[in-house]
Amino acid sequence: MMGDSYKGGSLAILPAYNEQGSIEDVVLKAKEYVDRVIVVDDGSTDETSVIAKLCGAEVIKHKKNRGYGAALQSCFEQARKYDANVMVVFDSDGQHDPSEIPILLRGINASNADVVIGSRFLNGTNGIPTYRKLGIKVLNSVTNAVSGLDISDTQSGYRAYSKNAINKISIESAGMSAGSEILIQAKRNDLKIQEVPINCKYDVDNPSTFNPVRHGISVLMGIVKTVVFDRPLFYFGGAGGFMFFMGFIFAMQLLGGYNFGGNMRFGGEAIFMMLFILSGLLTTFTGLMLYSINRLKKGFDAGWENDA
Repeated sequence: MMGDSYKGGSLAILPAYNEQGSIEDVVLKAKEYVDRVIVVDDGSTDETSVIAKLCGAEVIKHKKNRGYGAALQSCFEQARKYDANVMVVFDSDGQHDPSEIPILLRGINASNADVVIGSRFLNGTNGIPTYRKLGIKVLNSVTNAVSGLDISDTQSGYRAYSKNAINKISIESAGMSAGSEILIQAKRNDLKIQEVPINCKYDVDNPSTFNPVRHGISVLMGIVKTVVFDRPLFYFGGAGGFMFFMGFIFAMQLLGGYNFGGNMRFGGEAIFMMLFILSGLLTTFTGLMLYSINRLKKGFDAGWENDA
């Protein structure tokens, strides 16, 4: 078990799901560069947890598979629990080289960065399969567009976080979009982000890897959810306002027909007018409700931080 001697030190925290074939090598190598290694076992059905413990890692085990974002939530919770100065997170399937941990730590310690991303693109493409490269480029474009950043590898799972970032980032997504959510939050919290070149292997046996199409769609939907629900008045209010405007246009057509013909025609214009007005009311109300919920949540979070 981790003792007080590890408080304020450096942690390597590894999300894992059915990685019994690679976890031993990854844990033993990571232990050379950090004060403590923690494995977050996201509901594995194999011997991942047993092997990790035998190798000297602390294991946090989810009773069932909850998703990559949920595993990252546990990573941040553990880093806050032990008041870590720096946390390095990387995949436990053997794709990432633990010997590159010092490269990321230098970004935190020497450059005063809050989030250091190990980029697969700063030194070429590292043999990334073409279909993966295209998918990453699409997700990079979307993530950079909604966050206002210019990151070459927004989907990299090899990252280091300072104590400042650990305390300010709070992941809500349980899915694969958590990596993009972290960058959006980092930008909004004015955290300093730096990229460093890393290598990545794609010839590892990884039975838990997501179908790339499913993965891409999951990330895109997660990004949309994060952005929309984080600013509900802007998005829902804007959509509601547009619907009200369209309802107003159809109302003017009805009134125009009445002025010229002396009677009110309740045809298609009336149906569309009512449809747009009611939809606008519902959308705007949804935006107000989500905004109120977000304000209450932020108030509760601030209260918890003050109590702590």
